[in-house]
Amino acid sequence: MKQRIFKFLADLRFAIAILLIIACFSIIGTVIEQDQSIETYKINYPLTNQVFGFLSWDIIIKFGFDHVYKTWWFISLLIVFGVSLLTCTALQQLPALKVSRRCQFFRTTQSFKRLQISTSLRKIKLQQILFKIKKTNYSIFQQKNIFYCYKGLIGRIAPIIVHFSMILVLLGAILGSVSGFKAQEIIPKTETFHIQNILNTGQVSLIPNYSARVNDFWITYTKQSTVQQFYSDISILNVNGNEVDRQTIFVNSPARSNGINYYQTDWNLLGLRIQTNNSAILQYPLINLNPGQEKVWLTWIPTTTTLTSGIIVLIDNLQGYCSIYNEFGQFLGNLELNEIFADNFPISLIDIISSTGLQIKTDPGIPIIYTGFFFLMLSTLISYITYSQIWIVQDKNKIFMGGNTTRATFDFELEFFKLIK
Repeated sequence: MKQRIFKFLADLRFAIAILLIIACFSIIGTVIEQDQSIETYKINYPLTNQVFGFLSWDIIIKFGFDHVYKTWWFISLLIVFGVSLLTCTALQQLPALKVSRRCQFFRTTQSFKRLQISTSLRKIKLQQILFKIKKTNYSIFQQKNIFYCYKGLIGRIAPIIVHFSMILVLLGAILGSVSGFKAQEIIPKTETFHIQNILNTGQVSLIPNYSARVNDFWITYTKQSTVQQFYSDISILNVNGNEVDRQTIFVNSPARSNGINYYQTDWNLLGLRIQTNNSAILQYPLINLNPGQEKVWLTWIPTTTTLTSGIIVLIDNLQGYCSIYNEFGQFLGNLELNEIFADNFPISLIDIISSTGLQIKTDPGIPIIYTGFFFLMLSTLISYITYSQIWIVQDKNKIFMGGNTTRATFDFELEFFKLIK
């Protein structure tokens, strides 16, 4: 019974079937947005107008399609696929490599009929053929008048390395799913924050007790006044609040510290510090007019104590100025930093309060996955090494010679004919 189970697991058809199932669920995880709120799925996958006629938010939540790669059944499929690769390596690949290392002598000339290429030679010295074979880097073994030659044995290791690399990728994926986490924080400039807003986490994830401080945030613009890049200068703090590391991050260039990655993802404007004509510095909150779309913020600054009249301030950048409109929507001019806007109600722009959006993420499986892909590329290169075999039997004045190869058959035939020329 055990032998049947192991043979079933080592069967190539079974491994391909499991791989196809994993691919299908991976497609589902790609099509359906992962790790979103229930409200998001209720809006995009309603019960009344189901996607594809059957897919609704309750089915997504019930079967875990909102976090496919962290479900028990997806991880179980990865484990079964890994076990299949291990059993295939143990029961098929390693014995095949062991057989390839053995000296496989042909006892009769009838065996040459099964080879890819074979011939019989007369009036030629055996020593000349063996000398040519040795010059082409074959290893030669002899038993009396029988010879066995091979080269490129390392090419037989490629399938084993492929299985090993795929197992590493599976282990890395499982480790990242069960022990990684992802958080999103919006932090005002100069503020210190802890990791609190957790978006998703694994079954055995540990949220570290580290904090960080946003020292500064700024944006660079192109000549056309479009955003070119935005930067955050952050300090990593220990449990005592002391700085242990300081890095400047921008999009596609995260900071890495203690196994945690800090990615620059978004930015926002929170308010304006305005100095009025009586030298009082007040802070006015900004409201985003188009959340999730073009970034434009607005605030209202009253010009009377009754709050019945005032000016409208619009800002859409961090270039150090904002636009002023009256209560009827008429444009009055631009107000720059530390500049006094001389109108019926003179004001001065002291500071633009900004915040940066950081994605905090850790995935312990990434190094293992990269190592697996390295060995996968290495196995691809090794697989180009051809494993070739040549048999020779001397029967009186006649020499029988034939050979096989795993790939590059045409090149092997050319090499074979050069040997017997």
